[in-house]
Amino acid sequence: MKFTKRYETYMRGIRTAEQELPAVGLKRLKKMLKKCRSHRSPHHKTTSSSSDAEADGSRRCPGHCSVCDGSFFPSLLDEMSAVVGCFNEKAKKLLELHLASGFKKYVMWFSNRCHRNHGQLIQQGKDLVTYAIINAVAMRKILKKYDKIHYSKQGQEFKAQAQSLHIEILQSPWLSELMAFYMNLRRSKKNETAMELFGDCSLTFDDDQPTLSCNLFDSMRVDISLTCSVCLDTMFDPVSLSCGHIFCYLCCCSAASVTIVDGLKSADHRSKCPLCRQAGVFPNAVHLDELNMLLSYR
Repeated sequence: MKFTKRYETYMRGIRTAEQELPAVGLKRLKKMLKKCRSHRSPHHKTTSSSSDAEADGSRRCPGHCSVCDGSFFPSLLDEMSAVVGCFNEKAKKLLELHLASGFKKYVMWFSNRCHRNHGQLIQQGKDLVTYAIINAVAMRKILKKYDKIHYSKQGQEFKAQAQSLHIEILQSPWLSELMAFYMNLRRSKKNETAMELFGDCSLTFDDDQPTLSCNLFDSMRVDISLTCSVCLDTMFDPVSLSCGHIFCYLCCCSAASVTIVDGLKSADHRSKCPLCRQAGVFPNAVHLDELNMLLSYR
């Protein structure tokens, strides 16, 4: 089964009467590219036997290309934003319910009637991780197809732009939190049967380098390194910066030149990520509590 058909079948399957999750319009985007290909074919044939300079020029999209001048990328950008926003919101609510304690948990539990037991929590988390990864595959494939048709690297450049705009779903802190959520629930014997539904999520230590991995489908594997790039040790009290990079909380405070008491919210907006050097990524950092719990068991 081709990926587009598989994707649409999956998206239809997760839709319910109460909600319709945002999706990437693969069919519509592919039709745009098909139309663009028909316009480019004669142009490409005439330049294929010309000089090297002309051949280099043929790799650029023509100015009259309707796909490149404002239809393809804006449409994909809107869809990516909707998918990531929906995933982040639902994942955050699910994890808040699991991590809540005392009276707050009691109130949240009874105000969310769909979350009646751990089995349902696990299933909802599984669905969210699957939703995130299959949409990441969809975005990667359509951008790859764009570059192939246009003989360009604009698709890869757009992907880099999406990362800087924080709409790359694999960079979401809630993805690693949901994966850790599964591993933590697996420790409970009464939940072992339910966890078999999601047997491809694992934490491995290869040469003392911890990696959180997830295999879904035959075309996508997510590996999240849990080694802090600052102290080069297994992460302790991990936090995810706005850029998506994860570090120890102490290392983040050191990099942002703030005290542990003041916290990352007090960091100067000019402070940069130790890895990608993007500024302003500290104030909205997310504490990865599920991931911290998982690493504390090892």
